[in-house]
Amino acid sequence: MAKNFTPRDLYQEVTDKIIASLEKGCAPWIRPWKNDRTGGFMPHNAVSGRNYRGINVMLLLASPSASPAWLTYKQATDLGGNVRKGEKGQTVVLWQFNKRTERKDDGTESIRTIPLLKAYTVFNVEQCENITLPVRRNAVAQIEPTELDGMIDSIGAHITYGGARACFWPGYDRIDMPNRGAFKNLDAYHATLLHELTHWTGSTSRLARDLGGRFGTQSYAAEELIAELGSAFLCAELGVQVENLQHADYIANWLTVLKNDKR
Repeated sequence: MAKNFTPRDLYQEVTDKIIASLEKGCAPWIRPWKNDRTGGFMPHNAVSGRNYRGINVMLLLASPSASPAWLTYKQATDLGGNVRKGEKGQTVVLWQFNKRTERKDDGTESIRTIPLLKAYTVFNVEQCENITLPVRRNAVAQIEPTELDGMIDSIGAHITYGGARACFWPGYDRIDMPNRGAFKNLDAYHATLLHELTHWTGSTSRLARDLGGRFGTQSYAAEELIAELGSAFLCAELGVQVENLQHADYIANWLTVLKNDKR
């Protein structure tokens, strides 16, 4: 007798993990500690050296492990080691694109690309033993604050300093920032500026996102979540420490967005 098969809803699984963290008052993309390794905090595969991308960054940043290096069970055994007994892996997802030939009614054929979302389990190197990691070939050297300032200046965004708030004004295409001395430390300053620069990418002359929503609306909450994640991904890439958590009102709005749209 055939068993009933229920396919995994990976969109819902991933969204539920994020929602669970937010409901505990913890944003899963925040890493409140320093990493003394080069390459910032960006999660990457310990064997290939390639950075994880998209939603996988957030899923792996949510781990309590300090190392940004991850690998599969097979990769651990191929390195002569093993995953310690009882360790629980993290789910990551990967898009695969399969091509299928379809015949039309007129006898001609066309090729259709079908995207498939697959799940894999990875383990942090801290969950493994007896492994010798290869030297990471494409590691990015730690970026110094002055270099980061130069990168930000090269973007060409109009930024004014000295105000009492950090915000992006779509109508003026301008970012307002307090002086950096008003922040607790340089990391807090850069994390905030990267948040506002993510808003800046959404203007009509760039990515044309909906920036007109007022606080409490769906569009406002979605845009704030985009900016928060954009800042988190950039901080992980650049080695900027993130330790602030947005106000509870923001979290409540983010939860509304996530619960209404698992994608």
